[in-house]
Amino acid sequence: MRYTTAVWLILTSLLCTSLGCTPYKSQETPFRPPQAYTNMATVAEAALAAQAYDTSTQAKEAFGFDILQAGLLPVQVVVDNQSPHGLRVVPEQTFLIDTKEQYWSLLSQDKAYARLEKSDEFARIAKGAGKSGFLGAAGGAIVGAAIGILGGEDFGTALGKGAAVGAAGGAILGGAQGGTSNEATRQISEDLAQKNLRNTTIQPGDLARGFLFFPQEAVAAKALRLQVVQTDTKKTQTLRLEFASTAD
Repeated sequence: MRYTTAVWLILTSLLCTSLGCTPYKSQETPFRPPQAYTNMATVAEAALAAQAYDTSTQAKEAFGFDILQAGLLPVQVVVDNQSPHGLRVVPEQTFLIDTKEQYWSLLSQDKAYARLEKSDEFARIAKGAGKSGFLGAAGGAIVGAAIGILGGEDFGTALGKGAAVGAAGGAILGGAQGGTSNEATRQISEDLAQKNLRNTTIQPGDLARGFLFFPQEAVAAKALRLQVVQTDTKKTQTLRLEFASTAD
């Protein structure tokens, strides 16, 4: 079996390095195979499961900081594709369901970036760099690349679009700070490449996992409505994956 990591939306704790506020340090998040989750479901011979990180304790353990305070609620999806078909997530038909049975869409690229850029949590991490504009071009590139990959774009194309988002936000860094940003971008890009960041198609025989980000306003996650499509037959299937109850 081939093991790959499809990181759909990336660990955003790395973004503060765009100003050199802290040394770059990769943050790894462990996972279990779908069979270890009580909400496992199957599509043909593929097993799928999901876990919501909707408490501060979970968020800090997974990301190294409270990503909920940055306005993002992460859900990790794990797929063990033992079917003969390639599988892809259908983003526009994938929703988070809260305890009030309200449905929440995945955050778009610009909205996710805006939440990160403006959050008090990132301002705190940046140690006085300020809430507005400190993520820089490197930050926009990472967020854009991660979200673009979920949408089916290749890494290079998505990376370029993400950098453009950073530039449009007025966050291009200059002078000595610009050099730090370039170095951070290089280090982060290498780390992402080592994590096999790629198209969202999960090939037969692959074990893949990655994060989907929803609005933190959902507060308490109850289930994930996940739609996947077989890339060869174009057949879609929609699953409802119920989360185990958690408490902070």
